[in-house]
Amino acid sequence: MIRLAIVEDEEQYIQQLEEYLARYQRENGRRMDIRVFRDGDELLEQYEGQFDILLMDIQMRFVDGMTAAEQIRQRDQEVVIMFITNMTQYAIRGYQVDALDYLVKPVEYFAFSRKLDRAISRAGSRNRHYISIRVDGGLRKLDVSHILYIESQGHDLCYLTTEGEYFSRGTIREAEEQMKHHDFYRCNKGCLVNMARVEAVEDGCCLLEGERIPISRARRKEFMEELADYMSRTLT
Repeated sequence: MIRLAIVEDEEQYIQQLEEYLARYQRENGRRMDIRVFRDGDELLEQYEGQFDILLMDIQMRFVDGMTAAEQIRQRDQEVVIMFITNMTQYAIRGYQVDALDYLVKPVEYFAFSRKLDRAISRAGSRNRHYISIRVDGGLRKLDVSHILYIESQGHDLCYLTTEGEYFSRGTIREAEEQMKHHDFYRCNKGCLVNMARVEAVEDGCCLLEGERIPISRARRKEFMEELADYMSRTLT
């Protein structure tokens, strides 16, 4: 299912886009989860990386679409952004937020459907899984495959990724629940390891890109069983 947000403050265009999306779903056998936001600030307040595609007007009353897109990109590098506008002079700024395309008002269905095909193709080609964590100043969307491990540090969790470290309030139990469907396993009391990133196990530690994470004696047998199970599922 494609998760799509309409960010538009003019009711006539909201209704038109909803009608176009309903027609597109009928004609293409697609299912979409569609949300409507009537200003950029409304989207930003509720954004947690939950959408695949944003159809965003540029001219809005409180927070314009370009400003909203710039802030979204700080949290989410993957969501597909398409602008709806009659202000084509913003095209250069659109490249700065990696906008896929523009829909020029008044929007015609044929052009809309062709550009939506392209947006869905880009969204579907990612085939990745993401989580959102709360960090200082807001939210951060993380690609699960880029996380090496999650470690408890006092009242915080450290998410070590290929891009760097991110800290979020929480417990290792909460992280374990969040990651239970992503092949993460606790190798000791305070650390969850991404099984896809384990390169070797030696001297009581698992190795992940140069990092040595101790495997507790109490968890060693179960950890090795989980690792063997993961490898048998992914290497066959």
